[in-house]
Amino acid sequence: MVEWIIEPLGDAADLEGVLDVDVQSFTRPWTRAMYESEFLNRDTSRMFVLRTAGRPVAGYCAAWFVLDEIHINNIAVRPELRGQGLGSALLAHVLEEGRAAGASRATLEVRRSNDDARRLYERFGFRVAGVRRDYYTDPTEDALVLWREEGVPHPSAGEIPGIRHP
Repeated sequence: MVEWIIEPLGDAADLEGVLDVDVQSFTRPWTRAMYESEFLNRDTSRMFVLRTAGRPVAGYCAAWFVLDEIHINNIAVRPELRGQGLGSALLAHVLEEGRAAGASRATLEVRRSNDDARRLYERFGFRVAGVRRDYYTDPTEDALVLWREEGVPHPSAGEIPGIRHP
């Protein structure tokens, strides 16, 4: 059983960990400057890191909280830790934080071919609302625009099977 904790992005070491997870997860990772800009825009931008005993940044989520909406920009877990419920824990945490901040809806884009991520989002009540043609590059691919409305039940971060939150 993996023990974990989720906290707001803290310092430069956390940012290094996020950049490392990004490089391992995406064909076009965000740059340091992009994340630094997000970090400075705390009125809207929220960044969370998931820590395990062996990894100070095992995964992360970057999202915008705007009025009654959450826009999830990036969510990723280190490849060697995937399939253990950590992505579910991160997503549950961000949705709970959003609800506490007054968000009743959430949205994100996902590669059409990313079946694992799509299954995760569907378990949390996200549904396809549109398509952004050729949104992604390396390789070029459509993005599915997913939306989730409040009232759709989802597991809380403490109820994800197979992992333990201290």
